[in-house]
Amino acid sequence: MSNTTILQPGVNCWQKVKSDKVALLIDGENYFGAFHSAIQKARQSVYILSWDIDSRMRLIRKEDKPSDLPEELGAFISEVLKQNSELNVYILNWDWAMVYTLEREWLPMYKPTLKSQPRLHFKLDGECPLGASQHQKVVVIDDEIAFSGGFDLGKHRWDTSSHNPDDDRRIDPDKQPYPPFHDVQMLVSGKTAKVLAELARERWFRATGEQLTPADKKNDSAWPEQVDAWFENVDVGIARTFPEYENHPEVREVEQLFTDSIRAADKLIYIENQYFTSWKVADLLAESLQQRTGPDIVLVLPLMTGGWLEQMTMDVLRHRVACRLQEADDHNRLRICYPHNEAFGSSYISVHAKIMVIDDTFLRVGSANLSNRSMGLDSECDLAIEATNDGERDRVSRFRERLLSEHFDLSEEALRKNLSQEGSLIKMIDARQEGKRTLKPLDCGVPEMAEQMLPRSAIVDPERPLQPEQMTQMFIPIEQPGSARKQWWKIVVVLLAVIALTVVWRFTPLSEWLNPETLKNAAESIKAHPLTPLLVLVAFSLAGLLAFPVTLLIVTTALTFGPVWGTFYSVIGALLSALMAYGVGHHLGRKTVQKLAGSSINRLSRRLAHHGILAIITVRIIPVAPFVVINLVAGASHIKARDFVLGTLLGMLPGILGLTVFADSLLKTVQEPKPGQIAVFVIIIAVIIAVMLVLKRVLNQKQEEEEV
Repeated sequence: MSNTTILQPGVNCWQKVKSDKVALLIDGENYFGAFHSAIQKARQSVYILSWDIDSRMRLIRKEDKPSDLPEELGAFISEVLKQNSELNVYILNWDWAMVYTLEREWLPMYKPTLKSQPRLHFKLDGECPLGASQHQKVVVIDDEIAFSGGFDLGKHRWDTSSHNPDDDRRIDPDKQPYPPFHDVQMLVSGKTAKVLAELARERWFRATGEQLTPADKKNDSAWPEQVDAWFENVDVGIARTFPEYENHPEVREVEQLFTDSIRAADKLIYIENQYFTSWKVADLLAESLQQRTGPDIVLVLPLMTGGWLEQMTMDVLRHRVACRLQEADDHNRLRICYPHNEAFGSSYISVHAKIMVIDDTFLRVGSANLSNRSMGLDSECDLAIEATNDGERDRVSRFRERLLSEHFDLSEEALRKNLSQEGSLIKMIDARQEGKRTLKPLDCGVPEMAEQMLPRSAIVDPERPLQPEQMTQMFIPIEQPGSARKQWWKIVVVLLAVIALTVVWRFTPLSEWLNPETLKNAAESIKAHPLTPLLVLVAFSLAGLLAFPVTLLIVTTALTFGPVWGTFYSVIGALLSALMAYGVGHHLGRKTVQKLAGSSINRLSRRLAHHGILAIITVRIIPVAPFVVINLVAGASHIKARDFVLGTLLGMLPGILGLTVFADSLLKTVQEPKPGQIAVFVIIIAVIIAVMLVLKRVLNQKQEEEEV
């Protein structure tokens, strides 16, 4: 690593201040236990800045309980306040976006254990631009010690470093198990804590208009007794991200620190992060990889990020930047990995850490993801240490080894021995691919449809706040006359409605209906009704209009009514649903859709208008957008209703026949798993795949010929 000092106050960090002690808390068991102990020693003030918080979250587990105080966060804070009449607790939680509502605790500020405490001040922080979030995770006690890093006080965060797949303590407040979880928090004392207290008070003032008073100096320390210091009397840099908002200027210290530290690397860049979508960080790493000599780069990422919505957005963007790095890796110095444990089966470790270790000299722990939004849209706080002597360099190295020993299930001593024998971390990763617990190469590939449909990162993962004018221009061509802008809100409303309905079916209790067995039981209840045909067709058509997955409707109908009636109901129901959405699109008008010029939906509209029946058949067999979106766009385009109906019928009939026959055969195979029935099932699958491939090829060729 170069001899030039990386941390530059006013350039890539806010301040560089002395910390009396620093500890690194790896995984929830260590962080939440330390938090539980430290809060008990608070005398005057506790500041909590969070992206998510859950008052029901269990900080400790019974077998590790060091005191008689409650385990749950809300009850614990309430009890601590009862015992200390001088203490005030200030919780500032992000006023979250609606998409997260069902993942979070409802109205925690109104919980009896919290509301009954006048010295517990709970506020929601909405002082950020549209689409941005308050993402800092900071806890400050008496201006004397502070925690900062990747951990929220959320319900799915506790875990041990062993990440046992069958750990029955890893359950949320609703008694539901959740996957293994990995994260890191830094604990600091002294001047660093005082500066983080200033940051917390400033955020509180922005959100509430209330100016908080600094804590008085006290003789005793809130430092938890069970935590040993990793560093003493060391400088800590504090890097922030703040978006430009109202009268507050933009701050991009987080991004600049990534730039300066990556360029200073000599032998090894080791990163753990929840996301990897930042094109700027990808360019920096690619630039390093293209050099003849340079550092090895090891990225440890989760196998998948979050639920369905994140996998269809952030994972797609991750795929794009990963391809950029792999293309640049001319000298085989890159490994993109995920923590693998054979015992997990289909589960995996949720890597939520945001850490970077460069050579044996630079250590960084924070809240910032390797995403565009963490560079300039969300508020972030990262802490960094730059080693200046052999003792500090040894501690930096030890931190990386501690993380790796967890991933490889080795003691730190055994890990050092392996590294020494192999000569580098990359060689060790390659040599241990057969291990039951190891770092496996991460295949960042995503479904082709997801890659084609996801817009550029500026929309999904923006690096700066989007102004209303910019949002309008994404949907309305600049060359359109000013009067055209009056209808842009129609487009936004329609698109948001479709997205909202999709999210509802995925993330609300309605998601329990998203399996054939549940739907089949519901369908069976109306099967004997004299109005069954009418009821089925109405239910099918309305569900399709409301963005319910059409494929699942077809499978359910087939399982309930058999291949013949299942095909009949599915065809008629799909046509009715398509016509209803077509009518809505037609009512909005073709001019509204034309204002989407430049987007994939506008190209879809032009294709439908120019190629008629063939275009409808094509988008039914080769889906380029959700069923209801195609119907809305078709209704607003030039295509005639007759052509739309005929194209929908011809395009969906092969798929419906395939699905109904497939579902019927699957049911028989499950009920009678005999060799003959299994063979029939395999043949049906092969025929369906062959027919679809042939149709896809023919339609693509026909489309190319017409375009020429």
